[in-house]
Amino acid sequence: MIVELKTCKYPGKQEWEALQRRAEEDVSPLFDMVRNILEDVRRNGDEAVRKYGERFDKVYVADLSVSQEEMEEAETLIDKELMYAMIEAKRNIEMFHAHQYFDRGKTEIKPGITCWQKSVAIEKVGLYIPGGTAPLFSTVLMLAVPAVMAGCKEVALCTPPNSEGKVHPAILYAAKLAGVSKIVKAGGVQAIAAMTYGTESVSKVYKIFGPGNQYVVAAKQLVSLTDVAIDMPAGPSEVEIIADEAANPAYVAADFLAQAEHGTDSQSVLVTTSETLVEAVKVEIEKQLSELPRRDFIEKSLLHSRIIILKDDAEMIEFTNQYAPEHLIIQTANYVELSSGVVNAGSVFLGPYTTESAGDYASGTNHTLPTKGYAKMYSGVNLDSFMRKITFQEITEEGLRTLASTIEVMAENEQLLAHRNTVTVRVGNKQ
Repeated sequence: MIVELKTCKYPGKQEWEALQRRAEEDVSPLFDMVRNILEDVRRNGDEAVRKYGERFDKVYVADLSVSQEEMEEAETLIDKELMYAMIEAKRNIEMFHAHQYFDRGKTEIKPGITCWQKSVAIEKVGLYIPGGTAPLFSTVLMLAVPAVMAGCKEVALCTPPNSEGKVHPAILYAAKLAGVSKIVKAGGVQAIAAMTYGTESVSKVYKIFGPGNQYVVAAKQLVSLTDVAIDMPAGPSEVEIIADEAANPAYVAADFLAQAEHGTDSQSVLVTTSETLVEAVKVEIEKQLSELPRRDFIEKSLLHSRIIILKDDAEMIEFTNQYAPEHLIIQTANYVELSSGVVNAGSVFLGPYTTESAGDYASGTNHTLPTKGYAKMYSGVNLDSFMRKITFQEITEEGLRTLASTIEVMAENEQLLAHRNTVTVRVGNKQ
């Protein structure tokens, strides 16, 4: 093979943790440098954003805001076929997320005690879209479409410009299509700082969404401690594929390589009960890899990707729930049955034709998902990510009399007598 994939046959459970390690680096050593940039932008606004843009992106941008003329120009520069594809993807994303609205009305706990919940959009959100080696216009749709659907009043987007000070036209068109309010030419830590503290070009937001490199990850972690909410902890992208002898090796290899294509720190894991499938998949990986243009990225990613052979379905599901993959593809004869055992995963793709790329682009589900095992405690981005829940309650005199002794006894035992007194003065149970 071009790259010798690590293959582990029938490992004991004590070996699983080592096999599940990701390639992500610890970002804590970056914190001091990141803190300095955050503070500089907090104090000096756009001037600092321009300075760091010139240092890191190698371009000085006088006007950080994308103009109306640039938006109109972008629409003339992108291929019509791509434009129509984005329109279709947006339609599907809207359809799926529309079913996530939550409104169950009022609940009468007891006569005279009524409680309910109201969903309210986060008023100001910021979206970070990396530059890197490819324009992630699909991420614009995945973040901006539900933000606008949720009712966020301001949706700001930061993305680094190219060497000419321009933003990729596909990103601009996707932003316009989705309804983004403001687009700023800023990348990296300085972009996170600008959205966190506000500058002359972008207002302070209340929550920041979007992927990024290790510096962006470190910046999001730091600002989330005191200043702004973030979508979730993020790391390099990853996929686990569960497959058996019924799986098509070409399909498995294609999915394996697609994830590795994201970057040198991405990870692909194949978990199977079939040694025969493993050999066939390795042949297909070598065949398909030789034809891919991002081969250098993929080969480096494959160095920390792996194939694991386990003894039965039960072990595969147990391993999966312990690994908690961002993306999980199940290509087995009994994929419906196996999927019922999955409790830790970001997004699950079932059957031979459900490629992860469908979820990445156009089937409607969101591709912004928890990585690095965070699927054990975080959901992927959804409509609720852009909303808050406010609870309301209304209690009549009759209702309060029903609850009075319960409240008073609990308050007394916590030694919070002023709490008890709020009930006592109303219903006179105690003197």
